[in-house]
Amino acid sequence: MVDYRTKCDIAKKEGKDDPPIPEYIGECFYKISENLSHIHKFSSYSFREEMVGDGIENSIMYFRNYDPVKGTNPFAYFTQIVYYAFLRRIAKEKKQLYIKYKATQQFGILDEGEMYEDENGNMKQFEMYDNISEYIQVYEDKKKEKKEKKELKSKGLDNFIEIEIDYVKEN
Repeated sequence: MVDYRTKCDIAKKEGKDDPPIPEYIGECFYKISENLSHIHKFSSYSFREEMVGDGIENSIMYFRNYDPVKGTNPFAYFTQIVYYAFLRRIAKEKKQLYIKYKATQQFGILDEGEMYEDENGNMKQFEMYDNISEYIQVYEDKKKEKKEKKELKSKGLDNFIEIEIDYVKEN
């Protein structure tokens, strides 16, 4: 990292483009992303490969921001970048799943095709769709909670004063 940073500084002084990222560093980005994706927290997602790709992409995007003077552990720096790339991918995928479920619910697709007849002639619901309504509700509740927190945070001191006044009135 230090050698590459020195080459970049020399290239900048000479008015040239930065040299390509060394293959070894690229391999390290891949290994960090791949191994982090096998942690129990991330391993069960079906879009694990996309998470790994996002981790590598973000590592390359922020590669030139690493300053060896400020931090002496590039492994920790890039692991954090990959970790947060994974969290962003999970949030994107959850949002896409919410959109898909919400559209399915709104268009009434489940009402027509959610039942099937078993071998005894009894009508049963597909288990695949058991938690759609619950998923939608949980997602919307979390979104609403985040919005309320953001509004409270933006009020700042005004909100604190209102709460204090309410507390004094009650007591």
